Amino acid sequence: MKISYFIANRIRNSRGQSFSRVIVRVGILSVAITVSVIVLSFFVLLGFKNTIKEKLFSQTSHIQVSKITLNRSFEETPVPNNSDYFKQAAALPGVKSVNRVAYKSVILKSEEEISGVVMKGVDADYDWTEFEKNLTEGRVLNPDSANEIILSTKIAGLLNTGVGESIYVYFIQDPPRARKLTVVGIYDTHVEELDQLYTLTHLSLIQRINLWENGEYGHLDIYLKDLNRVAEVKSQLLDIFPQDYKVTLIEELLPHFFEWFKFLDRNIVMIIVLIMIVAAFNMISVLLIMIMERTPMIGLLKSLGAPGKQIRRIFLINSSWIIFYGLLLGNVLALLLAFVQWKFQLIRLDAQNYYMNYVPIEWSWLAVAGVNAGVFILVLLVTVLPTFSITRISPVKALKYKD
Repeated sequence: MKISYFIANRIRNSRGQSFSRVIVRVGILSVAITVSVIVLSFFVLLGFKNTIKEKLFSQTSHIQVSKITLNRSFEETPVPNNSDYFKQAAALPGVKSVNRVAYKSVILKSEEEISGVVMKGVDADYDWTEFEKNLTEGRVLNPDSANEIILSTKIAGLLNTGVGESIYVYFIQDPPRARKLTVVGIYDTHVEELDQLYTLTHLSLIQRINLWENGEYGHLDIYLKDLNRVAEVKSQLLDIFPQDYKVTLIEELLPHFFEWFKFLDRNIVMIIVLIMIVAAFNMISVLLIMIMERTPMIGLLKSLGAPGKQIRRIFLINSSWIIFYGLLLGNVLALLLAFVQWKFQLIRLDAQNYYMNYVPIEWSWLAVAGVNAGVFILVLLVTVLPTFSITRISPVKALKYKD
């Protein structure tokens, strides 16, 4: 083993202007590009998914609990305000907050325009953590006031209104009712499917319009501390609530978004596989050139009685060195580019198509460690194949070999 390391080190540090030195640099660069592209792909993929999820959670929750009903409209069946169920759900270890919510179909009218939307009524203790990230103007609802409304940028533009102005809300029911509300906030998630649909107001207003008594509401919005525990929390909620209640996950509420996430995952996997194949072939070519250039040395070592396994180890050691320095360079390049994009947001996007204004970066050191380990192991295993050509080299012919 020590002899193999010694010879590998001498080959690597030889001062000759051999062609293999250029090829070694190509191998290092190939591994570096592979690692940097894969690491950046993970950072961007995680950034896209988490950014869009945050926007979705600003309008809906991780889990919804409601009454089972055949009603398919936004006019919800009232849920009794059972404090025992509420307290048990809020006490679950994985639950961050439980919020009483109700939906109501309405028509908004400003001085010039009208627009049909869904009004989302929230209680006084509503968790605004997710929503406030998308607030562009004004503030959230004041729990001490019942005549306020928050509009999306899109709806506010359609109505030609803004913060501080008043609009009329017409409730579609028999008999019709109307209320005058003040716009206190404007939000923008860049998710058109949500922005053109939802406005926010106080739950108490919808309760009065619907003649709901004793604190009745439409459904519960439940936010979790860790989204990875959503299946576990759903099972616990099913044990708490009676059989006439349903527990719905965010994936079931907005399935097309999560199908899109799966599509992104499949694309990234295909890209990674192609990049790995290219890197593997490059490393095979590098090692074959190194073996061809060192054919006389291989013949000499064989004539001195060195076993083929020991000679192969020499080239595998150099292959490991190439991969290691390629990983080092690739990580530096990937982290530098990711930091520049994360800090300065140089690469911009069309928010109407991508739901965000710039390419997001989500740091994940677990992904970095996994990529490095995966590339090192897979590429090193592939480079074992060309070393078996050493066993077919004849010592006599090798010693006569000329460059």
